[in-house]
Amino acid sequence: MAFELRDRGLCVETEVPLPVVYREVQLDVGYRIDLLVENQVVVEIKSVDSLMPIHQAQILSYLKMSNKQLGLLINFNVTLLKNGIQRLVNNL
Repeated sequence: MAFELRDRGLCVETEVPLPVVYREVQLDVGYRIDLLVENQVVVEIKSVDSLMPIHQAQILSYLKMSNKQLGLLINFNVTLLKNGIQRLVNNL
């Protein structure tokens, strides 16, 4: 997926580390954003039977921790890809 986006001229970072800062202490807890597109859109990729609330909570947490506004949750385990895409917004 990252290759396709890059071929279209977009800046895409993969497996972007996401540290947690608590009371001025940085905790490297191993969170990683699957794709960060144009340093604005957080993309979380799944291949599950169905997207669950925990998946939405995960990407909303990533949006808050990275101070980004827009996220896409994409499940590739669907017949039609458009049925596996959810758009989430962090109301900063």
